[in-house]
Amino acid sequence: MKRLVFIFCLSVWTLTSLKAQKSEIFVKDSIAINGYDAVAYFKQSAPVKGQTQFTYLWKGGKWLFSSAENMNDFKANPEKYAPQYGGYCAYGTADGHKAPTDPEAWTVLDGKLYLNYNKKVFGLWQKDRANYIIKADKNWPTVKTQE
Repeated sequence: MKRLVFIFCLSVWTLTSLKAQKSEIFVKDSIAINGYDAVAYFKQSAPVKGQTQFTYLWKGGKWLFSSAENMNDFKANPEKYAPQYGGYCAYGTADGHKAPTDPEAWTVLDGKLYLNYNKKVFGLWQKDRANYIIKADKNWPTVKTQE
C-alpha cells in the first residue's frame, strides 16, 4: 500500500512539473495573449482582437490574428512578433513571478512587444522600464518554468 501511495504521489508531482514547464506562453482557455493579434501591435500601433479563422498554433497556444496577412507574418517569424516573457506581465517578470496581462497595457520598444498586468502597473513599469527589462531578462529563464 505504501508503494502505491508513493507511486501516486510521484505521478502527481511529475504531471505538475510537466505542466509548469509547458506554461511558457500566457494562455487562457488555450488562447494566447487574450486572443489579441500580436502583429497588430507593430503594424497598427494598437491592440486588435484576433479572429478565430486566422489561428496559428505556436508554443502550446492558439494565436489569433485580425487578418491572413498578419497571421502569415507571424508564421514567418514568430520570435519577432511574440511578446516578451511569453506574454506575461513584464513588470511581474522583473519582480520574479508570472502575472496575466491586459491587452490595453502595452508598448513596443526597440522592436519588442511588452505587455503588463493593467494600466496602473504599466505606469509603474514605464517609470524605469530599462532596469525592469534587465531584471526581467535575467529572471525569465527561471520564471518561465513557474506555474
